[in-house]
Amino acid sequence: MAKAFFRLQKFLRRTQFLLFFLTAAYLMAGSLLLLQRTRLVIQQGSRGTPANQALPVLDEMTRAGIIDPRTLQSPRPGPRLLVGMDELQEPALDQRHSPHWLLSRNSELRQLRRRWFHRFTSDQEPLQTAGLKAMKHTAEHKGTYMGCFTHDSRERTLKGAVFYDLRKMTVAHCQEACAERAYSYAGLAYGAECYCGNTLPAAVSKPEECNSECKGEKGSVCGGVNRLSVYRVEELRAGARRRRNVIYRGCFRAPENLTDTFPASLIQPNLTVEMCSEFCSKKEFPLAVMRGQECYCGYPTGRFPLRDGTDGLRCSGTHNASSAAQGKYCLVYQTPVQDTRCTDRKFLSTKSKVFVALSSFPGAGNTWARHLIEHATGYYTGSYYFDGALYNKGFKGEKDHWRSRRTICVKTHESGKTEIEMFDSAILLIRNPYKSLMAEFNRKYAGHLGYANDRNWKSKEWPDFVNSYASWWASHVLEWLKYGKRLLIVHYEDLKQSLIPKLKEMVEFLNVTVTEDRLLCVENNRDGNFKRSGAKQKNFEPFTQEMKDLINRYILTVDEALRGRNFSGLPREYVPR
Repeated sequence: MAKAFFRLQKFLRRTQFLLFFLTAAYLMAGSLLLLQRTRLVIQQGSRGTPANQALPVLDEMTRAGIIDPRTLQSPRPGPRLLVGMDELQEPALDQRHSPHWLLSRNSELRQLRRRWFHRFTSDQEPLQTAGLKAMKHTAEHKGTYMGCFTHDSRERTLKGAVFYDLRKMTVAHCQEACAERAYSYAGLAYGAECYCGNTLPAAVSKPEECNSECKGEKGSVCGGVNRLSVYRVEELRAGARRRRNVIYRGCFRAPENLTDTFPASLIQPNLTVEMCSEFCSKKEFPLAVMRGQECYCGYPTGRFPLRDGTDGLRCSGTHNASSAAQGKYCLVYQTPVQDTRCTDRKFLSTKSKVFVALSSFPGAGNTWARHLIEHATGYYTGSYYFDGALYNKGFKGEKDHWRSRRTICVKTHESGKTEIEMFDSAILLIRNPYKSLMAEFNRKYAGHLGYANDRNWKSKEWPDFVNSYASWWASHVLEWLKYGKRLLIVHYEDLKQSLIPKLKEMVEFLNVTVTEDRLLCVENNRDGNFKRSGAKQKNFEPFTQEMKDLINRYILTVDEALRGRNFSGLPREYVPR
């Protein structure tokens, strides 16, 4: 009996050890599997389940026009307009007066964190040999590689135009952009930033310090941290874009002393527009001013603001020496060179005490207004949403958390009570609803700078779009009038027509002091990169009479509400057609 008991005890001990071993092996296998799955998620981004989708793929789809960032957002019913301010119902705390495509912040932040983590892990790959790669890959590009140079973003060595593309920057793309604007050198930094200029930087760095891989071209080097990979821009490749045309700005009365007003000048017999423009482009000035045989280069300034043009007939003889002797009028041309006096931007050094919104209905020119505000104040603007296409083009505030208070103001299309009351004050940008609806429909189907095609306009989605969005245009204004604490009303049409006075109002509202020359620089760069291009739709009337009757009722309601709050009413061009 004792012998049998001993055998049983021995067997149980072995079984216990075996169970312990199997349990440990199971846990180790599970850990290895988990690590492998994590690695795959990091490498493949959005190939997993919807909860693990990564934003880089979404950005690519957005840029390709396959989807719009806002279409990713959870469905919410659009508001229905209640005629009359007294009848407006107070929405529930979780209700947002927006269409169904506005994304929830929690989901957005989760996706953003994944993207940051993905970029962080991908940036850890060793690039010590990247400086040598720059020399290796130079032959693939048309320009001559000049070397690696020191770069200071506050005191730039290449002082010309600046371009950003944080997804698809390549050496060739930077060279072509600089050549198109008549610059001699193209420099790349941080893998995604392109700088142009006509003077080679003085401070040379070690080749291995240019070690940032181009975001859009594996194996090629686009500078480094505070380092520029500089190329001499040569003739554009066959089929590439040609240099931008010189733009005629008008005939203006010449200032009293041209040599004091303009820092560079040239006297040339038989002077032509091309000769003067080429001279001023090489000197990196955006204006070429001609008076007879005299050519002057400079910027718009308080002495020469380019606001009051005169009759072009008065400049009809300015190429003659006799008219130069009279010296009363001059011809002004815009060179391909960018006015860079207002292109430097940064985040606020300390958190803003006043939380300011830049609120508008979609399609009302919010992106353009942000461009103007950033260049006028020198500070980035933030966004309640995240638009990768805008971030890639230089709106770095897109990636900053909207409540960080490091930006001068925050873009929003929200119109719910809770969302409005979060802000201490707001610039409320209003645009003609007819124009806004068409602009937003274009953006929805062709991106920020494109146009919807005829098939889109003739589809059943256009009437549905008008029926749902027209009411939102009105309720957006009415809700901000009701719940906004401190408002500055800006009409898009007034801003477009009287840029400097209206921009001054906006800058003062933001409590920022700017110089007259900086505002003139903004005016000189007023369109930025946000003017729609491509095949513009032909002159046609997309609105049926039924649509017009609906929109006109909303116009009258909003006009009455504005006047009831002692604001000026809507511009006359909004008046029902």
